[in-house]
Amino acid sequence: MVHHITDEAAANEPSITTQTPSYDPSQGPLVYKVGYPPQKNLATEFTDTLRETFFHENPLRQYKGQSGWTRFTMGLQFLFPVVGWGRNYNFSKFRSDLIAGLTIASLCIPQDIGYSKLANLDPQYGLYSSFVPPLIYAAMGSSRDIAIGPVAVVSLLIGSLLQNEVDHVKNKEEYIRLAFTATFFAGITQAALGFLRLGFLIEFLSHAAIVGFMGGAAITIALQQLKYVLGIANFTRKTDIVSVMKSVWSSVHHGWNWQTIVIGTSFLAFLLFAKYIGKKNRKFFWVPAIAPIISVILATFFVYITRADKQGVQIVKFIEKGINPSSAHKIFFTGPFVLKGFKIGVVCGIVGLTEAVAIGRTFAAIKDYQLDGNKEMVALGTMNIVGSMTSCYVTTGSFSRSAVNFMAGCKTPVSNVVMSVVVLLTLLVITPLFKYTPNAILGSIIISAVISLVDYEAAILIWKVDKLDFIACMGAFFGVVFISVEIGLLIAVAISFAKILLQVTRPRTALLGNLPGTTIYRNTSQYPEAKLVPGVVIVRVDSAIYFSNSNYVRERILRWLTDEEDRAKAVGLPKINFLIVEMSPVIDIDTSGIHSLEDLYKNLQKREIQLILSNPGSVVIEKLQASKLTEHIGSSNIFLAVSDAVRFCTTKSMQEP
Repeated sequence: MVHHITDEAAANEPSITTQTPSYDPSQGPLVYKVGYPPQKNLATEFTDTLRETFFHENPLRQYKGQSGWTRFTMGLQFLFPVVGWGRNYNFSKFRSDLIAGLTIASLCIPQDIGYSKLANLDPQYGLYSSFVPPLIYAAMGSSRDIAIGPVAVVSLLIGSLLQNEVDHVKNKEEYIRLAFTATFFAGITQAALGFLRLGFLIEFLSHAAIVGFMGGAAITIALQQLKYVLGIANFTRKTDIVSVMKSVWSSVHHGWNWQTIVIGTSFLAFLLFAKYIGKKNRKFFWVPAIAPIISVILATFFVYITRADKQGVQIVKFIEKGINPSSAHKIFFTGPFVLKGFKIGVVCGIVGLTEAVAIGRTFAAIKDYQLDGNKEMVALGTMNIVGSMTSCYVTTGSFSRSAVNFMAGCKTPVSNVVMSVVVLLTLLVITPLFKYTPNAILGSIIISAVISLVDYEAAILIWKVDKLDFIACMGAFFGVVFISVEIGLLIAVAISFAKILLQVTRPRTALLGNLPGTTIYRNTSQYPEAKLVPGVVIVRVDSAIYFSNSNYVRERILRWLTDEEDRAKAVGLPKINFLIVEMSPVIDIDTSGIHSLEDLYKNLQKREIQLILSNPGSVVIEKLQASKLTEHIGSSNIFLAVSDAVRFCTTKSMQEP
């Protein structure tokens, strides 16, 4: 026995129980009618919705059928993944992690000193932030490739936001305390999002907006380094490009230092050349990784033997020696700075999360392993909470270091531990040697590091694919470059939400026609050869129908109908008697949507046009039944496939006189 089911019927949700009539081959192909899903009580429906929203990956599945001790071990492994991969750790993996860890350490030390300047903090705080947080992440993180530490964008962001509240020169102690407070609340925010399984909230910042924001932040960071590369002593504290360029050109005759320019530009050229070599041939990935530390050593030696600091070359001068001191007592838990620290921490925490999760997922996809976003958030949050109590500021996954870590062949997070140990030795032994390190070389290192954040290829692709996404990208980019980092971030979020609202409030609809020789009905704009059915208008709604778009959907359907009536009248085609609404893409409907369909039904009745529904999903048909709209429309006017509905309409038209 062969049952004829159209492609629309085959695409219908399996949860709908269809009404199967008795089959007689002499009557033609078997036609299935839309059935109704089994009724669920409120508790079951609420539980299913909650599980799908927060536990869609079913994290408790692995615990089923396990003994109590096994469940405890698995739970411990869930919180501390090191318990799992540590049991299979061997010397071969350690050798790979050791090489990777030493490689990223050579990159991170000069970067940390430079990034701390972006945050308006003393150099040692950058090194502190690459000692404790990586150790916490190594125990709790699930990514094998992320390298933890301060990053350029977050450093600039926290520095900019803190400076708006407290002057880092006049009130240095309060500034540092507010930085630790912001770091604490950044960690709380990250851990809370992960623990409450609200990681999906960071998805509201679209990829296009992130590309624009990162690119704008990279330009801003690079421009800020001009004060070090050119040796300008009195430089604007504003970050917008107009203010920065005014500050640069106003000091061209009396503020620039030629020795500093020689150091900065020559080593910048060297760093960019090293980066080019590493990009050209992946075998030489270590060249751009060790280039920064070599640059620091050479530049420091050059300044020391020539005493260029006597000629106006600005140097680091002093980095406090020793491991991280406790800062728990410095965090504001009372007073007016608590709220300020909270607001700054939330913003920096979310930006840090977005960057780290994106990096982690990228490398997880390359190495083909799963990354739990919520678990990552808990790990990142915990390390920032601990970091805030050990003199660290906000840390996250660094793309440049993670890329080097990956190419160096890291196998586990032990590479972060190796890096942390090297930073510890630096803090205990080597910091006095950085006394004569010129600020110009740090500026050059930062410029070479952030250039890769300007992803013009991604921007070109965004322009080709989605013009609205490109507007979001450019809005975030120009907001950061021409106004400020925080305004650029606000624009990025606002445009991302605006795009969502636009897509929700103005969903797409399509006029469907029949592809000749088939029972398939498709968009006439996409398939010009699709033929319209005389006397019938078929409209597909490509979205859920909610209060925000219900009126628009009704009006757009009526506009399709009016246009087709005018066209039929103009060319002498039969009068439109049926309107079929194809509802396969309508995944949900609320009371406003149901009222909108009722209004559509009443409007069509006045015009003597029959409303037909095609292929409503289980959620939709259940709500239509509960509202009794199915009784008004008539269950005989609800079909499983467009082809069945069209066959019904044409048969009925032929029967009418």
